[in-house]
Amino acid sequence: MDNSLTITISPHIRDKDNLRLIMWQVVLALIPAGIAGIYIFGIRVILVILSAVFGALLAELAGEFLLKRSITILDGSAFITGLLLAYNLPPGVPLWLAFVGSFFAIAIGKLAFGGIGYNIFNPALVGRVFLMASWPTYMTTWQATRWQPDATTTASPLGLLKHGTTAHLPSYWDLFIGNRPGCIGEVCIITLLIGAAFLFFKGYISWHTPLSFIITTGVLSWMFLGKGLFKGDGLFYVLNGGLVLGAFFMATDMVTTPLTKKGLLVFGIGCGLLTFAIRKWGGYPEGVSYSILIMNSATPIIDRFTKPKKFGFVKPIKKK
Repeated sequence: MDNSLTITISPHIRDKDNLRLIMWQVVLALIPAGIAGIYIFGIRVILVILSAVFGALLAELAGEFLLKRSITILDGSAFITGLLLAYNLPPGVPLWLAFVGSFFAIAIGKLAFGGIGYNIFNPALVGRVFLMASWPTYMTTWQATRWQPDATTTASPLGLLKHGTTAHLPSYWDLFIGNRPGCIGEVCIITLLIGAAFLFFKGYISWHTPLSFIITTGVLSWMFLGKGLFKGDGLFYVLNGGLVLGAFFMATDMVTTPLTKKGLLVFGIGCGLLTFAIRKWGGYPEGVSYSILIMNSATPIIDRFTKPKKFGFVKPIKKK
C-alpha cells in the first residue's frame, strides 16, 4: 500500500513554495546589498563573501556526512548563513576569519541543535557574536569608502556618537547610498530596502517584526540618545549600524521567531528595546545582533502566551 503520510515538525502550513525556492529567493533579495558592498569597499569584498559562504557549505557538508544525514547544501540555507555572516563583517577582515565564523555558525548554531528547523538561534548571528568575542579588534576595524579614501576617521558613526564626537558624521544621503564605514552588507540602505520590498512582494516576510523593531528603536533613540545636532534624531540611529539589515533579513527568520502576528510584534518590540539599551548603556555602540539572539531565546515563551484562542469546543464547567 502506498504510504502518502508525511510527518514533519510544526508549523504545519501548506504552501506552493518549498524550502529551496524560498531560500534562493532570499539570496536573490540579498544580492543588491552585496553588489553595493563590493562597489563601496572594493573588489576584495568578493573574497570575504566567498570565504564565508565556503565555510558555511563545508561545515554543513562535513557535519551531515559525519552524522550520516541527508546532504542538504543545495537547499540554500547554509548559503544564506554564510552570505549574511559576510554582510555582518567589516570589509577588511582576514579571509580566514570569515571562513571560521561561518563554519562555527553552521556547526554550533545549526547542526548542534539538529539542523534546519531545529536551531533556536539565528546561525549567522551566532557566528558574528563568536567572532566579536574572539577577535574584537578585527571586528571593529573599519574601512573608508570609495568616495572618501583619505577620510580623517574610519570609526563608525555610532562609535563616534558613543564617544561624544559629532564631527565627520555622514548625511542622510550618505547613509542611503552607503558612504560611511560599516559592515559589508549593512551600509547601503537603498539596496536593503529594495531586497526587503521583494520579500514583502513574495509574502516571505510580514511587516510586524521589522516595523515594530525599527519604530521602537527609532522612538527610544529620539527620546534618549544623541548629542548636539543629533539629539532627538531618531532617524539617524535607524539608518546607522545594522538595524535595517537585521530587522528585514535576520529578525524575520522563520525558524527562530514567533508564529503568530501578535508574537511577531512582541518579538520586534523586544528587539528594539534591547538594541536601544545596548546602544545606550552597553560597551559596544551597536546592539542589533545581541538583541535578536536574546529574543530568539524568548521565542518559545512568546509563542506560549500569544497562541490563538481555541474555537469549536465546550469549556468544562468547574465544580463548586
